[in-house]
Amino acid sequence: MALDYHVAKNGSDLAEGTKKNPFLTINKAASVAQAGDTIIVHEGEYREWVKPKFAGLSEYRRITYQAAEGEKVVIKGSEQIQDWEQVEGTVWKVVLPNEFFGDYNPYKEEIFGDWVVYNPGRHLGDVYLNGMSFYETETFEQLRNPEVKTEVLDHWTETVVPVHNEEQTKYVWYAEVDDCNTTIYANFHGSNPNEELVEINVRKACFYPGKIGVNYITVKGFEMAQAATPWTPPTADQPGLIGPHWSKGWIIEDNIIHDAKCSAISIGKEASTGHNARTIRKDKPGYQYQLEAVFSAKQIGWSKEKIGSHIIRNNTIYDCGQNGVVGHLGCVFSEIYNNHIYNIALKREFYGHEIAGIKLHAAIDVQIHDNRIHDCSLGTWLDWQTQGTRVSRNLFYRNNRDLFVEVSSGPYIVDNNILTADYALDNHAQGGAYINNLIRGKMVHKEMLDRATPYHVPHSTEVAGFAPVYGGDDRFYNNIFIGDDTIKTTGLKTILPTEITNEYVGTIHFKGYTTSLEEYIEIVNQEDGDHHRFHQIGQPVYINRNAYYNGAESFERETERVIANDFNPEINIIEEGNAVYLSIELPEDFESLLGDIHSTKTLGKARIVDADFENPDGSEVVVDKDLLGEQREEKSVLGPIANLQAGKNYIKVWG
Repeated sequence: MALDYHVAKNGSDLAEGTKKNPFLTINKAASVAQAGDTIIVHEGEYREWVKPKFAGLSEYRRITYQAAEGEKVVIKGSEQIQDWEQVEGTVWKVVLPNEFFGDYNPYKEEIFGDWVVYNPGRHLGDVYLNGMSFYETETFEQLRNPEVKTEVLDHWTETVVPVHNEEQTKYVWYAEVDDCNTTIYANFHGSNPNEELVEINVRKACFYPGKIGVNYITVKGFEMAQAATPWTPPTADQPGLIGPHWSKGWIIEDNIIHDAKCSAISIGKEASTGHNARTIRKDKPGYQYQLEAVFSAKQIGWSKEKIGSHIIRNNTIYDCGQNGVVGHLGCVFSEIYNNHIYNIALKREFYGHEIAGIKLHAAIDVQIHDNRIHDCSLGTWLDWQTQGTRVSRNLFYRNNRDLFVEVSSGPYIVDNNILTADYALDNHAQGGAYINNLIRGKMVHKEMLDRATPYHVPHSTEVAGFAPVYGGDDRFYNNIFIGDDTIKTTGLKTILPTEITNEYVGTIHFKGYTTSLEEYIEIVNQEDGDHHRFHQIGQPVYINRNAYYNGAESFERETERVIANDFNPEINIIEEGNAVYLSIELPEDFESLLGDIHSTKTLGKARIVDADFENPDGSEVVVDKDLLGEQREEKSVLGPIANLQAGKNYIKVWG
């Protein structure tokens, strides 16, 4: 018989765990709860790392951890510190014995691992004043007169961008660790840290099993914060503030998750399949170790039967240093939807190639939809094995970049999204279908001939082959492309394919590509040779019924299109409380060109994988719902919203 266990701040771990006699800690309840049981946690602050001991047995026999209805329950990876000593001026210190941290001292552990590009000695610790995180200085001297920064370098785009919070940058800390003690110094400016809430990172995670294979867990309704999570590349163990740790069937829903030093929610791999070998051994490229991780994962049971199929929904995730959601291999067959993700990797204390609001490798059959993602260094990054993946009905704005799909062969679908960053799309992949999107911002298209990556038997983790990215095999239907004065466009001049650079909006990147498989086969076989011929000829592209405004430019062989170089739709994303609105003006003839409903039948197959565009269960996919979830007519207007019309539009798109 399923049982309810209760946890409360007035409880005892020697009690029975009933509502009348609750446990004191969540971990005590976790040590006894069995499949089908529910752990109800009552209001209060719980400073512990919850490590579920037992697994659920199926979707219907879960172990559920939930905050009591209507009660605020906070789980923190930090401890409150009240014994600060004034050193000089506004600089204070606290001296803690190393035993205080156990076997994991965040003030000794540096940001470290594969693909860390920039880290001037920064650590996993942090200091918080009334919930606001500080910046770590590189020297003690920098504590005395910290510089208030107004701009920082975005290392990826190599551009200078405004800091997220100028006032916050003057709050700084520095730590020294010897054989016995950890001394933390911090500049609190006008505050007395012994009279305010001051916390420091202590634990690696807030809710994360200590072992793999703890399946079918639900975590619902908590606030979780301030964990010393490490850097999580795809070639290492990937612990997050919360996550399933190489398990199956978790549901993480209705939570508020913030201030993870690196990653908030992890649905990634574990340590035995590789752990930062590129950085430690230095003998092979990270690319090679990542390939090996795929096969190592297969040897320990990476399959739909054992791994993945998680649901991440209705969460608010913010103020994390690396990722809102991260995963490699362990993310397969999952669904991520209706989450609000923002302020990811904006402090820029460190930098590497694994940063985004959502960063997934091997997102096989993952469905990412109806999320609001803004003010992130990068909105969503799908890297390797983007197969069966669908990115649908998401709202992207004020990110440094919105969407990046890299070294994947498809088939994948990007439909009914709004992308409005100045740098909207990186397409370093093939086999994608972009349908009914609104894209305002620079688009980058690249071949990737030096990294052959795996593709799979459809809807499976079984590896079917490897391929580089030849360029093309993409579909662009029913999209609205909008240029911008800050983005270079070609105007009306004729350019050659070799002159195509990263500075264009629209589909002009595909100039010179073929438009059918038959034409491609004919050209690629005109001369003798084998694989080198395929490196030289772009794959066919399928592009039709798109609109191009304000300098956005079209693929020259697109037969049905709207081009209005001199029309500026004046697009704007407006926040009003928790609601978000799209403001856009469209020309008088906007409704003269209508788009078709696309489906498995119309999209054809991804050439390399020889696979159809389908739903995860193998059924026909039909792209017939707009961003608001409304059913489209057989013929409907271009873009992500079916009721867009000529003239001024002001439409609620979130909240």
